[in-house]
Amino acid sequence: MSRFLSKDQLEGFEKYKYNSIDTSILSTYVMHPFWNWCVQFCPVWVAPNLLTFSGFLLTVINFLLFSYYDYGFHALSKENFTNDSIPNWVWAVTAVNLFVAYTLGENHIKIIIAELTSHDIQDELTPLRFYFVIWNIFLNFYLTHWEKYNTGVMFLPWGYDFTMLGSCILLLVTSLIGPSAWHVTLPGGLTPGVVFEIVLYFSAIITSQTVILWNIYKSYRDGTGKMRPFIEAVRPLFPLAIFFILSTAWALYSPNDVINKGPRLFYILTGTIFSNINCRLIVSQMSDTCCESFNDLLIPYAAVVFACLYGVSEAVELVLLSLLTALVSVAHIYYGTHVVQEMCEHFKISCFKIKSKSN
Repeated sequence: MSRFLSKDQLEGFEKYKYNSIDTSILSTYVMHPFWNWCVQFCPVWVAPNLLTFSGFLLTVINFLLFSYYDYGFHALSKENFTNDSIPNWVWAVTAVNLFVAYTLGENHIKIIIAELTSHDIQDELTPLRFYFVIWNIFLNFYLTHWEKYNTGVMFLPWGYDFTMLGSCILLLVTSLIGPSAWHVTLPGGLTPGVVFEIVLYFSAIITSQTVILWNIYKSYRDGTGKMRPFIEAVRPLFPLAIFFILSTAWALYSPNDVINKGPRLFYILTGTIFSNINCRLIVSQMSDTCCESFNDLLIPYAAVVFACLYGVSEAVELVLLSLLTALVSVAHIYYGTHVVQEMCEHFKISCFKIKSKSN
């Protein structure tokens, strides 16, 4: 039976020690005291993995709710809009689920934010523009782990906590007064969707991307980081760059306009492949091993992209999109479950339960 974790990676995990720096005022003075208060209600036998996984399941529930009521992102479009297109209780439930998931664990959250906010602003941003918004979120999340891969330190961005709470507030407001609150024209002719887009891009550049590059540069200048050779330092960027080029080519040049015909499937597909690429980077940075320069899921992905760009019917392209989404989802779940199993076997622990010392 093939294994995903090498001997070097497992030995690297034995030496791993979480190291982060969080200077966010909101996190330090509001959220951390709240989380510390919540901890007292958690049974001592519950493993952190169980909390994170529970948070993930809550976001899956949110995804399923929005998929049921608005699969094609059309419920709030100006052509089809009614305040009851998505029931108010759905907005309230997703707000609560998002906040609880945020409290339980954060690794899956950024993509979920994109999923939730997309329903509020879909008529303001085309699927193609929203595709680039999602990639902006992908990039920030990935660069944070690339930063740790090179510096050995997780510098937690300020924008994360503000974005999380802001998204919860946005959903709660929508549940109280309806999505019509976001169908307004702001001063200067701007719309909420355009403001969201501008703020997201500029905040990412100012508070995340430039800070990450500075931290990596400073770690090399001061000799405090991993001091990897240049090619090894940038290796994690190779699979992401290949993936971005393939995805963008498909979104821009699909003869059948696949990004508009099947936006939800397209977002799920790209999100799943991104998650796999990101997880492999996390394994490398935690085990202090060299990151992979290519992801095998890009092989079937590239094959489908080239086939569709060469020219197939709309029905065939949507079938290929569906089959590929199913394939990569199964592959990613298989990878994730087996990595967890291999780690649990190596450390002789249970994934979701903390064993007492007597055991």
